[in-house]
Amino acid sequence: MPSAKPLVIVLLGPTASGKTELSLELAETLKLNIHNIDSRQLYVGMDIGTAKPTKEQRLRVTHYLLDIRNPDQPITLQEFQKAAEASLEKTMKGNASAFLVGGSGLYLKAITCGLRPSPVPPVPYLRQQFSELGQSTCYQLLQSSDKKAAQRIGPADAVRTQRALEVLYATGESITTQEGKEPPQWQILELGLAPKNLRKRISTRTNNLYSKGLIEETEQLIKQFDSNLPLLKTIGYGEALAVIQSKLTRSEAIEITNLRTNQFAKRQRTWFRRQHNPRWLNDEDPLREALSLIQARLW
Repeated sequence: MPSAKPLVIVLLGPTASGKTELSLELAETLKLNIHNIDSRQLYVGMDIGTAKPTKEQRLRVTHYLLDIRNPDQPITLQEFQKAAEASLEKTMKGNASAFLVGGSGLYLKAITCGLRPSPVPPVPYLRQQFSELGQSTCYQLLQSSDKKAAQRIGPADAVRTQRALEVLYATGESITTQEGKEPPQWQILELGLAPKNLRKRISTRTNNLYSKGLIEETEQLIKQFDSNLPLLKTIGYGEALAVIQSKLTRSEAIEITNLRTNQFAKRQRTWFRRQHNPRWLNDEDPLREALSLIQARLW
């Protein structure tokens, strides 16, 4: 018999695995909205480089948790969790189910497992110092001072690296020791995508990002927020910035973006294996399998 608790459906998987396409089909079939759980799609103006759902796709299905902050105002995990939980609660008032889609593992776990992040507020002068030190130095500091946090934060993730250091320097305690859990009152169904042709899909998507205007989008972000914006160090934007600064050719940038994306996808797969327990969908007909699993939980 189905549980009386609301059902939260989660579609997760590494970058370029096909989450957007499948999520639209599922949402239309089940008449659900989509809640974004991609940490970079939270920011205004970062559309092409994050493969954010297009205007046309958002006309097909309503999306929440997109474009909620400017890139020069990094959102903490605690702030995101508060916004996401409020959005979910509002959605589930009129519907017994909600639908989360994304590849940001820690953000997903915060929602599905009820992580309670450190309440330490942003400390502007520390963030300024970390930005001046640069991500490479900051990540080395994190590795030496909070190994657990460094293991779950990517070497290029400047936003989360700075946040972990910020909490450590402000309180004298690591961010990992300050986190707790308060599981939500929902039943969770996690569905996963991990196509066998992921490397090919990543290559295709990388080329598409540049052909659709990633370099031009990066130029616009520089005009608005300066080239020192931490999010411009992330995959794709970092290489596009190097092209603008004549440090890389376009073809070199594409090659490096492709390499970094594959490395990131590998880290995502490792996270999902260790931190989540999804039902991995087959490559042949993921929509049919997903609907069958969802319907079994609903009825």
